[in-house]
Amino acid sequence: MKPWLAAAYAVGEIAIFSIAFVISPNPDDKSPVPGFLMVLLIVTAATHTALLDNDKVSVGK
Repeated sequence: MKPWLAAAYAVGEIAIFSIAFVISPNPDDKSPVPGFLMVLLIVTAATHTALLDNDKVSVGK
């Protein structure tokens, strides 16, 4: 795996968590956006893990 790809994931994850905490800093907030951002992060990570594990895909390897 290329180091720039891992760095891009780390920066993206930090950005998503930061945005989620800025949108909903209190646990009592009812905004659905932070939860949506977390689900989006999980789906994106799972999709890219499946693609990187596939022998037919050569991007990022």
